[in-house]
Amino acid sequence: MDLYHIWCNLRPGVSDVGFCEDVDRYLEALREAGRIAGHRITRRKLGLGPSTLGEFHVVIEVEDLAQLDRAFRDVSARSGPIEALHHAVNQHATDLVFALYRDFPDPWRARGEERF
Repeated sequence: MDLYHIWCNLRPGVSDVGFCEDVDRYLEALREAGRIAGHRITRRKLGLGPSTLGEFHVVIEVEDLAQLDRAFRDVSARSGPIEALHHAVNQHATDLVFALYRDFPDPWRARGEERF
């Protein structure tokens, strides 16, 4: 499983609950289309966390990079119903930071080949 991480803050005046509902609608549409495996939304608690990362953290799960590439291709077309859902999220977020991680060790990794 690959994990695409997005950290962000909200623009002034944006409803926190409304933002999360928009993220859920958008990412659920991608999941139903087979473009992602799932997602999760979290929010910083008690102000704990690095100041360089936003208050909100969205994790998008994909089976592999091919699935992530198909999702990016659909979203980057900037048309159709997915664009309206993407815009509803994107217009409210600022200070975005992205990262891509994977489950480790990879299930296909040869054992005994560790590097130190």
